[in-house]
Amino acid sequence: MIAPVRTLALALAVSVLVATAAVAAVQPRASLLDIESQVMCVSCREPLDEVDSPQAVSEKRYIQGLIDKGYTKPQILHALVQQYTVAVLGRPPASGFNLLIYIVPPAILLGGLALLVWTLPRWRARGGAGRPLPGAAPLPPDEAKRLDDDLANTI
Repeated sequence: MIAPVRTLALALAVSVLVATAAVAAVQPRASLLDIESQVMCVSCREPLDEVDSPQAVSEKRYIQGLIDKGYTKPQILHALVQQYTVAVLGRPPASGFNLLIYIVPPAILLGGLALLVWTLPRWRARGGAGRPLPGAAPLPPDEAKRLDDDLANTI
């Protein structure tokens, strides 16, 4: 008699665990505010959440209809691309030619920093800090001392 009760309890525990895992795997419901902040109005070329043109209202209705049907956010974005092309996305996909958008600016920044790290020490070595300018008359000793004192007091 105890074995069937244990089997039933084990089956109940396993079903609770499976149901909990299924609920955790479900993606959260998409919201219009979240989607429209990531897509563009295809006629205005402005973020959808900032415009109220007839095209934008049409896109918002389309998105709301997909939300009402229970579509997830990735499904809605895919449907928008199918309906309006990739131009509807606020951020282009990181593939193909668009990948350059994500690679080139950081590469230029890193290249510029490397160039500065390489050239600044050379400029300083050539610069001659502390040497008088060519053609400039040297300062009299009393003015040079006063200048040094003033500089020492300001730092």
